[in-house]
Amino acid sequence: MGSLVGGGYSNRTRATQFNPTGAKRKYPNLQKKKVFIPELNKSINIEVSARGLRTMKKRGAYITLLKAGLIEAK
Repeated sequence: MGSLVGGGYSNRTRATQFNPTGAKRKYPNLQKKKVFIPELNKSINIEVSARGLRTMKKRGAYITLLKAGLIEAK
């Protein structure tokens, strides 16, 4: 997932006068991590979002990275 555009108008602004708050681009929380994959018996360096780290913890690093297309099946 890439960046999103957030902001706009609050409901309070809509209820009173026209006072735009401006759009702001929001980026994913990317972390650089070294991950060991026991199935391949090696470590790889990846840049992954905090949400992606949680997914890897839940499902396992090998399956998650395989699904994302970052590694090939053995």
